[in-house]
Amino acid sequence: GGDSSAVQDQLKHVQQVQATGSAFAAILADGSVVTWGYPGCGGDSSAVRDQLRNVRQVQGSHGAFAAILADGSVVTWGDPNEGGDSFDVQDQLRNVQQIQASHRAFAAILADGSLVTWGNRHDGSDHSAVRDQLAQL
Repeated sequence: GGDSSAVQDQLKHVQQVQATGSAFAAILADGSVVTWGYPGCGGDSSAVRDQLRNVRQVQGSHGAFAAILADGSVVTWGDPNEGGDSFDVQDQLRNVQQIQASHRAFAAILADGSLVTWGNRHDGSDHSAVRDQLAQL
């Protein structure tokens, strides 16, 4: 991910940059995202490029990225085993306020204070054991 020469001409007005283990994602002033680095770790966002508009925040796990859009929805890409596939929870990812990542999983805080997790269950995506405690916070 250290060689950004292929996208250097696109890296203007960068507002935020995040990394996975082998790729980078930069949010530009217009809310679009430019990625580079190892494709399997999120360096290739071409499959979701059309969805990456009005991006508010990007977070990276070891091998995937998750982006919060201005409308509170989430777009993910990268290694599906490291959080790059949020299909199973996509209908829950509404009004997302913040996302954090572990090595291979993501956790999203919603506007109502609830939590949605996805990715590798051994790295934190299964929060069922503490769901009741989290509801009390």
